[in-house]
Amino acid sequence: MARIIDIAEHRHEALQMASAVLSEGFPVAIPTETVYGLAADATNAAAITRIYETKGRPRFNPLICHMSDLAMAEEYAEFDPVSRVLAQAFWPGPLTIVLSLKAESRIHALATAGLDTVGIRVPKGFAGDLIRAFGKPLAAPSANTSGRISATSAAHVDADLGGKIRLIVDAGASTVGVESTIVKVEDGELKLLRPGGLPASEIERVAGKRLRRAGKASAAIEAPGMLASHYAPGANVRLDAGAVKSDEALIAFGAADVAGASDAAIVLNLSPCGDLAEAAANLFDYMKKADASGAATIAFSPIPDEGLGEAINDRLRRAAAPRE
Repeated sequence: MARIIDIAEHRHEALQMASAVLSEGFPVAIPTETVYGLAADATNAAAITRIYETKGRPRFNPLICHMSDLAMAEEYAEFDPVSRVLAQAFWPGPLTIVLSLKAESRIHALATAGLDTVGIRVPKGFAGDLIRAFGKPLAAPSANTSGRISATSAAHVDADLGGKIRLIVDAGASTVGVESTIVKVEDGELKLLRPGGLPASEIERVAGKRLRRAGKASAAIEAPGMLASHYAPGANVRLDAGAVKSDEALIAFGAADVAGASDAAIVLNLSPCGDLAEAAANLFDYMKKADASGAATIAFSPIPDEGLGEAINDRLRRAAAPRE
């Protein structure tokens, strides 16, 4: 079983323990501002293989590589002018930029799924401190079984992967609550590969150009989070529900009434006041609670498709997609 260490009381010890486990080639569950990640040495083939095995993740699905700062990222990838402006504006933070690998890059091909590009992010807080202490980039997808609901607390990680890993670092609930936004500059255009914790409008404001959406979920996998079915609970998911049945769980948003809510198996509201940041922070935790209610279906109220709502709706559409 995994040991759980709380950084509020044992930060220095957590850094030492996590660095030691990483040095042995094993993954560690770590907190980030987006969601909890399952981190391992991005230059070590055996360590990366253990990420895929622990999650049950398909190896054609690349991993985001986390860096301590822009200077470390420049050691591994080539930055075009627009990507550099975005990195300077939003790192550390919930933005991943897909970049061309340098020829001498030591990031292992298993982390990039054999692509000649790599998604790079600089996280805030403990994760950034750990990378600095470890001295090498960390490949870190979300710390959950592949395709299932992402973890936003140490308890979520423990319930899912606690029997498969050595160490979980606990920093409380993730503040953003959804994964990073992923972008890529290609042929002079700025592409949004995955909406996430940084609203697209903020990226467009800094870049001075519009974001082109990547298209259908079935398109080629260029970055994590692009599989058609992802973030899924055990229950079925029904979207844009104006009414709920007695055998369904309801996850509402805002103050609008939902017919039948008084008879639902459980009722949770992502944000009674309609705050999309609060809704994003609560999303995966509430999905887990609704799933634990035993309801066969989780019904979601409509959520505006703007700002962080774009990321929330992306996760919900993938959660509701047909599953293999």
